[in-house]
Amino acid sequence: MGILGWIVLGLIAGAIAKAIMPGRDPGGIIITIVLGIVGAIVGGFVGSALFGTGIGSFFDLSTWLLAILGALIVLGIYHLVTSRGHRARG
Repeated sequence: MGILGWIVLGLIAGAIAKAIMPGRDPGGIIITIVLGIVGAIVGGFVGSALFGTGIGSFFDLSTWLLAILGALIVLGIYHLVTSRGHRARG
């Protein structure tokens, strides 16, 4: 999968993860793309470690599920980091 495929996969996986994860996010579309791409990579590592499968082709269902799972993990960590910083400032 090329860089454009990773960006599209990251954008959609990040948007789905944001829709699933409750709460407000201080980031915009760029943060969504970055978190989605990082989440897809994390999902590939998790899938490889736990299930013996990684990120495959763009149209593979397991690719999307792993990318969304990874984006949820990364978004959860992002929520923890940004909410702690927000509480300390406020």
